[in-house]
Amino acid sequence: MDIHTFYALVGFMLAAYAVIGNDAVQTLGTFIASNSKSFKWYTLWAAASTVLAATLVYGWYVNGGDISYGRLAKIPPMQIEWYHALAPAVLVALTRTGIPVSTTFLVLSVFASTVVLEKMLMKSIVGYGLSAVVAYFLWLVLSRFINEKYNAVSEKSRPYWRTLQWVSTGFLWFSWLSHDMANIAVYLPRELPVHLLIGVIVTLVAWLGVIFYNHGGKIQEIVLEKTGARFMRSATIIDLVYACILWYFKELNSLPMSTTWVFVGVLTGREFAIATANRAQYKFGYVFPLVGKDFAKMMVGLMVSVALVLTVHYLINPQ
Repeated sequence: MDIHTFYALVGFMLAAYAVIGNDAVQTLGTFIASNSKSFKWYTLWAAASTVLAATLVYGWYVNGGDISYGRLAKIPPMQIEWYHALAPAVLVALTRTGIPVSTTFLVLSVFASTVVLEKMLMKSIVGYGLSAVVAYFLWLVLSRFINEKYNAVSEKSRPYWRTLQWVSTGFLWFSWLSHDMANIAVYLPRELPVHLLIGVIVTLVAWLGVIFYNHGGKIQEIVLEKTGARFMRSATIIDLVYACILWYFKELNSLPMSTTWVFVGVLTGREFAIATANRAQYKFGYVFPLVGKDFAKMMVGLMVSVALVLTVHYLINPQ
């Protein structure tokens, strides 16, 4: 094993853990929160792992061995250096503090040109704004019919909502994987042989098991502190909205974007809508610090990403 292969292996392992530990929790967080009392962690893990394996195998098959679903089309293959492996190491450190960092910015920034990074940033900003606006107006309407501060789903309706939630989570998990798998695949050959595909699946399933065993970890707090997010019906609606927005941007173009920003945008719009519809019980004074904290953490992650890419492109490896 030469040194560059070693860097690629380290980068892949760190990226796999960081992506699963950071972004995947934001995708599966509501699923974990609303099902942890009804199912064992390994049952939820098995369900998520099945979708993960199916998504990777399908993407690998239809894209000629490429598990990134074409998201790396604007980022050419390159020899992995030590600073490429540094990016996911920084991401792991930030994830452990509960900061919702954009994996796309932090990992792909050291591979992409500044032009591509700028386009990724603009697409992510649009994603954040669009998801917040869509979520705000949608939950403003929903608030007329349901009160998300309480889990008012009747016992008779629970099986239907449970089924719908599992289906919506599966769709969301697939949509998210087809976006963010590029953050891991960038350390791998663009055409994976079968044995490497199996190795990738086993590694990701193992990291996923750690996350489910720890009930989401530190980053799960972003989900749990939101109004009713641990309730089955609320979790289902959040997942469906998030999945549809991701699907829209997936079909828009192949440029990578921050799914983290889209997720936070959905939660932001939702919180403001609930506060607007329930002003008597739910004060804006509670919403602004909550939303502001998430936004501030996003900005910390962005600043770290920008600092990293500037260091790589202008100091370590100037072109």
